[in-house]
Amino acid sequence: MLRSRSPLLRFALPLLLLLEMSGGIHAEEAPLRIAVLNDQSGSTADVTGLGSVIAARLAIEDFGGSVLGRRIELLSADHQNKTDIAAAVTRRWIDVDDVSAIVDGGTSAAALVIQDIVKDKQKIAMFSGPATSDLTGKACSPFGFHWTYDTYALANTLPRAMAKSGADTWFFITSNYAFGHALERDASTAIEALGGKVLGRVRHPLGTADFSSFLLQAQGSGAKIIGLANSGDDALNTIKQAGEFGIVEGGQRIGGLLLLINTVHGLGLKASQGIIIAEAFYWDMDDATRDFSRRFEAAAKKKPNMNQAGVYSAVTHYLKSVKAAGSIAGPAVADAMRSMPVNDFMSKDVKIRKDGRVLRDMHLFQVKSPSESRAPWDYYKYLSSVPGEDAFRPAAQSECPLLK
Repeated sequence: MLRSRSPLLRFALPLLLLLEMSGGIHAEEAPLRIAVLNDQSGSTADVTGLGSVIAARLAIEDFGGSVLGRRIELLSADHQNKTDIAAAVTRRWIDVDDVSAIVDGGTSAAALVIQDIVKDKQKIAMFSGPATSDLTGKACSPFGFHWTYDTYALANTLPRAMAKSGADTWFFITSNYAFGHALERDASTAIEALGGKVLGRVRHPLGTADFSSFLLQAQGSGAKIIGLANSGDDALNTIKQAGEFGIVEGGQRIGGLLLLINTVHGLGLKASQGIIIAEAFYWDMDDATRDFSRRFEAAAKKKPNMNQAGVYSAVTHYLKSVKAAGSIAGPAVADAMRSMPVNDFMSKDVKIRKDGRVLRDMHLFQVKSPSESRAPWDYYKYLSSVPGEDAFRPAAQSECPLLK
């Protein structure tokens, strides 16, 4: 036979419920959710993809796994380089899963969609893989941050290096979407400002396999530099097929405006030696970059590129800013992010401008020859650095209303 509850217990249970509802008993805070959204199965998966997820996880682990009494949870998804999927995932994460920050973005077209949604929802977006400088230009947001590089910085540093050797005529092979258009536009502006000429251009779909017709047009133009305003597998295939056409042997040079270490690894040093590359990070720059890269490689089975290093940097700075703001609310965190310098293995007292542009230094490297390489992934020779204030678009030239 069951005994009835004592009068004291019948009184205590409603009291405990009342205390919990009124805040007298503190339940565990809901987790802080950060999400990586990028291409994990398409032509740019190798240069962002699961490597960016690994970098974000390392950043969370190094921060201690919690902030303001909240566990930090990491979500990820593949937008397959489709803007409608990027939009749907972003809305679901914010409206249903209560995600506070989205990081990476993968491609420029997806990033512009993500930024527009996040701006309306007053959440934080930190872009590392996307290149278009419009993210901090006409499409800027008080809640958006462009972390690692952009088309203006690539176009401003590499053509200057090429011009010093007399390479003043260009022909562009361009990805036919937001990233390629922005990179070609910014590079063309820089080339013409240096007194050079753009002799022509062709545009190809993302994920193109056969570049023969495009390369024949570039070869026929007589341009000294064939500028690649593409990346990932597209850049790799372009350079491979350029070798088959004997373009370099014929006296023209390849200008890889966005060539990452993954592409060099896929090509091999014999095919890519001598190419000059502008990047924000290289794994072998100092002890701090080597330490991070060792840990990343243990999980990813490859060295990190600047996109993936940038994801670690962005997540770390975001969490520092949440702690400093004492809040996860987007406006408070965004203000804290802009007020604090960025410091980590790839950033030394780097400022964030009001438009969300992280003003980090850009570095010029030259790909080593096979005889110069001493170990796996030993691919770059350091040439020089360009300070962030000089590498990125000046505030006075920006279309971003936040700078007016």
